[in-house]
Amino acid sequence: MSLDISRIRALYPALSDGYAWLDAAAGTQVPQPVIDAIGAAYAHGIGNTHGAFPASARSDEIVSKARQAVADLVGGDPGGVVFGPNMTTLTYRFAYALAKDWGPEDEIVVSQLDHDANVRPWVQAATRAGARIRWATVEVPSGELPAGQYDELVNERTRLVAVSAASNVLGTMPDVRRITDRAHAVGALAYVDGVHATPHTPIDMVALGADFYATSAYKWSGPHIGTVIARPELLERLSPDKLASSSDEVPDRFETGTPPFADLAGVAAAVDHLAGLDSEATGDRRARLLTSMTAVEAHEQAELAYLLKGLSSLPYVDLVGSPARRTATAYFRVTGHSPQQVAEHLAAQQVNVWDGHCYAWELTKALGIRESGSAVRAGLVHYNDRSDVDRLLNGLEELSPRRSE
Repeated sequence: MSLDISRIRALYPALSDGYAWLDAAAGTQVPQPVIDAIGAAYAHGIGNTHGAFPASARSDEIVSKARQAVADLVGGDPGGVVFGPNMTTLTYRFAYALAKDWGPEDEIVVSQLDHDANVRPWVQAATRAGARIRWATVEVPSGELPAGQYDELVNERTRLVAVSAASNVLGTMPDVRRITDRAHAVGALAYVDGVHATPHTPIDMVALGADFYATSAYKWSGPHIGTVIARPELLERLSPDKLASSSDEVPDRFETGTPPFADLAGVAAAVDHLAGLDSEATGDRRARLLTSMTAVEAHEQAELAYLLKGLSSLPYVDLVGSPARRTATAYFRVTGHSPQQVAEHLAAQQVNVWDGHCYAWELTKALGIRESGSAVRAGLVHYNDRSDVDRLLNGLEELSPRRSE
């Protein structure tokens, strides 16, 4: 298993602009096959679904293929794939639906590790319902989320446990299966935020024990679409607010308004793109995805090791967090410069990175860095190569205190 990075990079028009794109943790670029699929949907003509004419039938087919593609990507059931504008909006939608059955005797468990999109919707829904909120805490300074603490946090009053499969700033990958097993032992549901994990590793939501698995296509080379995947029978138990005239079928009843059909064509194309990253992968699409994403993980981890070694060699650069298992994500601070100043300096060198809390609101507070601008984030994905990493390191070397002496 291996990736031909030159071949892969050639598929991305945006990568030809001369920049080192290390901002993928906030959103990836889009390959030509996805661009073509979106354009083709518009070119051939699309209509709203379930109509009597061909353009409507094309939209029906686009939606069906998109659901199947996402199910193949995460190991889920296409009948339980719900689409929406983004993961945050969908999580609010599910929090509102689930909280209809919560009350003062109930408890919800959230974590400091998570992106705020897997925290605030649950905190706000629980507060409205009068339910108690319990917090899983991170270890400082490592940024680990010890799974053992859930033995005490989760009890017979717990209704839902929300946890991330990977931190979007530190890359920390906690023991999700141990956490979800603890939730299921008391009859609670597990809502797993897989937005940051999905682009970096093979995903099997069943093996993770996720009752709900959330991910965003624009983090894995697709358009700006969010999706939550669950078992259809679980969705049947929930009653989201919707128009009286709209479908009451699952998963349609969770999708308010008319979907962006052309973008959904891009979702299916993005999954096909991921399945073909390893040109030697064989079998059905699910098998090819597992092979390709295994190769992606190996490639990214090799580049991450090189990046972390390079950052550690710079005495004025401080790495934030040291999780034992992490995605290809680095979060760091540079002595004498604010994170924003570092990002602006790197942008001038044509290196794209992010700075700030990156919506890891509770985590950056726990690490004691939120009030001082948090840190700089560099995120690697399958289309990044060694030259991207070298350009980042070279740009940071220009910030050496010795250069200003």
